Amino acid sequence: MIELIKKLSNSHGVSGFEGEVRELIKAELEDFADEIKVDKLGNLIATRNGDELDLMLSAHMDEIGFVVKKIDEKGFIRIAPIGGWFSQILVAQRVVLYGKKKFYGVIGCKPPHVMKDEERKKAIEIGDMFVDVGARSKEEVLKLGIDVGTPVAIDREVELLVNNRITGKAFDNRVGVAVAIESFRKCNNSATIHFVATIQEEVGLKGAKTSAFLLEPDIAIAVDSCVSTDFPGNESVHMDIALGKGPVITIVDASGRGLIVSQKVLEWIKKTAERNGIPYQLEVAEGGTTDATAINLTKEGIPAGVVSIPARYIHSPVEVVDLKDVEWAVELVKKSIENVRDYFR
Repeated sequence: MIELIKKLSNSHGVSGFEGEVRELIKAELEDFADEIKVDKLGNLIATRNGDELDLMLSAHMDEIGFVVKKIDEKGFIRIAPIGGWFSQILVAQRVVLYGKKKFYGVIGCKPPHVMKDEERKKAIEIGDMFVDVGARSKEEVLKLGIDVGTPVAIDREVELLVNNRITGKAFDNRVGVAVAIESFRKCNNSATIHFVATIQEEVGLKGAKTSAFLLEPDIAIAVDSCVSTDFPGNESVHMDIALGKGPVITIVDASGRGLIVSQKVLEWIKKTAERNGIPYQLEVAEGGTTDATAINLTKEGIPAGVVSIPARYIHSPVEVVDLKDVEWAVELVKKSIENVRDYFR
């Protein structure tokens, strides 16, 4: 699993520009699917044929990032965020820009040495930052194939920590994609399975909306990541989600404005975990939602659940997950696919 996660996490696929990671996912699925296609919006759909019950397994492949907004005459590049960033973590990050080929740059800002006292006390906003690719002029940047609209992604690679934990960028949701891929490859399915690597989840659940409309599944599972609350400063959140205690089963997210999981779906996933000795955690969250919300509200409604991998420092370049949780998540999703007929006929 760690090699698959590395391959996916180290690649780049900002929302709306998922081509590189989509090709990697396709290569991982080709020997296990009866059909693979890319729909009109860019979702990758891999199907394993079974009986007349259709199950949609969703995991979004996009990551938060940036897009070029302006290039000044000296060759410094202004960027606009794609997805939810906390601006303070971005200063001094290295990035990749997709021009004629990959070019590296760094996010810079005015250094504290030349700031006024009141400036040092304020958080630096993204609008006050810029990307430096080493160019001397706007013309030089344009010759690199970098222009307004060029995607910009964080450049960070997966590294192993102690206690079977890893850190890297875009674990939201490349770890979820890895879990979905492995579950799809390993399961003994009776129902027809459509694994959808969705696009643009981070900017409005867009890929899930269109792919669920196309497929009209009977039941769905979204695999994603969620906020782990086991680090200093998170005590006021009043949630007990921790690394190493198993995958997370969502009950409610976004204070109910997103998904309220049906009792039948909740019973299916919880009992699957319990009958197979898989540890799990339960989540009632006030912020954030997943592809399952869009799927759930498609056409006349599609029952949908969520299995998440807890992650520390989510939406940053240094997210942390426990590989034990990843392995348990694979087993839970796999077993849920295999016994779906016991709950939905």
